[in-house]
Amino acid sequence: MSKAMRLSEKWFQRGLWLVALAFAAFLIGLGGEVVENLSMVEEPLTVSQFVEPRAGGAAQAVLASTRKAMATADEELAQARQRLKVAQANKASVRETFDNWRATRHATARPDQDKELIERTRQLDALQAAERTAQAAVEGQELRHLDASQAHARAQAQWDVLERAATERYDKAEQLRELRVFGYRLVLTLPLLLVAVLLWRHERKGTWWPFVWGFIFFALFAFFVELVPYLPSYGGYVRYVVGILITVLVGRQAIVSLQRYLERQRNAEALPDTQRRERLSLDYDTALTRMGKGVCPGCERPVDLKDPALDFCPHCGIGLFRRCEVCTTRRNAFTRFCSVCGTRDDTSRAPA
Repeated sequence: MSKAMRLSEKWFQRGLWLVALAFAAFLIGLGGEVVENLSMVEEPLTVSQFVEPRAGGAAQAVLASTRKAMATADEELAQARQRLKVAQANKASVRETFDNWRATRHATARPDQDKELIERTRQLDALQAAERTAQAAVEGQELRHLDASQAHARAQAQWDVLERAATERYDKAEQLRELRVFGYRLVLTLPLLLVAVLLWRHERKGTWWPFVWGFIFFALFAFFVELVPYLPSYGGYVRYVVGILITVLVGRQAIVSLQRYLERQRNAEALPDTQRRERLSLDYDTALTRMGKGVCPGCERPVDLKDPALDFCPHCGIGLFRRCEVCTTRRNAFTRFCSVCGTRDDTSRAPA
């Protein structure tokens, strides 16, 4: 801020900047809600919507049937395996008992135990047969499970073919949908950016500048945050092309503005000292701000203002310091009063 600005004015300026930021924040919040709801204008798409109805329905029915058959086969196979485990456990238990009893019989060699030997052998054979039956049941269930798995794999492969074709159609439709949503965002944000540019050019220093700057911040946020990230990429080509175009436009405008500024400076430096001082006296704060930064108010080139022998700019020749007519103190040529005696300088617009 300018050193010539009043203290209360500085604080008012800071407060108004807070008003501008708060205004921008509320506008950004409201705009974000509106932009977010724009995606609801278009219904979301799914791949299943683009599957051929007749073939897709038949494939889904076969897939559901094979999935159910495979689940049933899994359950029955698990039960068969459990029954086989039980049969094997029973046989193992009886065989252990039989082996112990036979060892005892050999030790005693009692002929009256031959009938019991036959009976125990018959029981062991029955358990062996039950184990073989359970094993055969497991093998049969494994075969049925294999058939169900292969049928499900064939149905899944048929569905994958339909889904790949549908995915291609879905991708194209989704790109068109994204492009339409981007168009809605563009229609909403581009006018805001244009209005912000007009306000920046004509109203940024006006009475209502806090609201102007708040709207400018909001428009920039809406354009670069709510619009640019949603630009369809199409493999990145679109974004790079748009970035190149924006860079060229902004760069061209910057170059043209620089050339115009330099032309204005050259024309101003060609004017007599009286006219140049007349222009600067109308913008008192700007002249003092430039002097405070150590640059010439006329040509904006750096000068050594601490040099007591320097009264004129060595670049453009404008007077920077003069002597007070009352106390002859060396003073800033652009201030209105002498800092030593307080005499008002009514000749501040005259050449030094």
